Amino acid sequence: MISVLIPVYNYNVVTLVTTIHTQLQLCNIPFEIICLDDASSSEIAGKNYNISHLEFTNYIPSKVNLGRTKARQFLAKKANYNWLMFMDADVIPKSEFFISNYLKFIDSDYDAIYGGFAYHEKAPASNYMLRWTYGKTHEQIAATDRNKRPYKVIISANFMIKKSIFIDINSQIEQKGYGFDNFFAALMKMKKVKVFHIDNEVYHLGIETSKAYLNKKEKAAETLLFLHKNNRIDNHQNDLLNLFITLKNYKANVIFSMVYKRFKNPLQKNLCSNHPSMKLLQLYRISYMCYIDLNQK
Repeated sequence: MISVLIPVYNYNVVTLVTTIHTQLQLCNIPFEIICLDDASSSEIAGKNYNISHLEFTNYIPSKVNLGRTKARQFLAKKANYNWLMFMDADVIPKSEFFISNYLKFIDSDYDAIYGGFAYHEKAPASNYMLRWTYGKTHEQIAATDRNKRPYKVIISANFMIKKSIFIDINSQIEQKGYGFDNFFAALMKMKKVKVFHIDNEVYHLGIETSKAYLNKKEKAAETLLFLHKNNRIDNHQNDLLNLFITLKNYKANVIFSMVYKRFKNPLQKNLCSNHPSMKLLQLYRISYMCYIDLNQK
């Protein structure tokens, strides 16, 4: 009935897989769990291999790093069931009814169900505050709000989708990199995939340092710009891209590019501090996007 698919890279998934496996057994349905280890270290891979002893669970090591998109495509094609549930390795279900909450929609008219993201209330160490603060303010969103614009908050760490639809859409993402959830969302919107959001969150555990996350946001902006320049993401619900297009139309992108060049260091200092400003993060992202657009060769 359902295939749970987990791409793994240098993260211990024993607790996650054991938790999911127990819930699946209690639901008394046909299932499988497939984990693709995308060339993790031998130490992590050795620990994760223990999940192979669980019934209907397959742990597949890869000698080469495929990257997020190809790893998911491999898992989708390997799956035996028509409903796929994708989970990131660094999450854990918030509810003991996590699986059963998804199964309620197996016979629905929807093509994809998104459960959402959650963060623990206790703040992390100061050098992890940017990722935690951003997650609390921009990702931890109630389903009622997400359903108002169903293609806007698309987080691939926790969702269920029909196999044929996923393989079709994911096959159109050819590049490696960070930030392709926006493209996946745009493709779903273009193909009129029926998306529904529910309150069935997973806690995000693998929070990066502020410096590493800021670098990821830069990569995501570069990806967004690449997709835009190549006319790959015309039909979307991305606020950052909408703002960039508006600024460029009014020639204001030059001003924002100068903001990035002049204030890059003080902005980074705030964003990597104990109290990062989300407004400054948005300013940093849009000014960076304007800057690289004008300065890329």
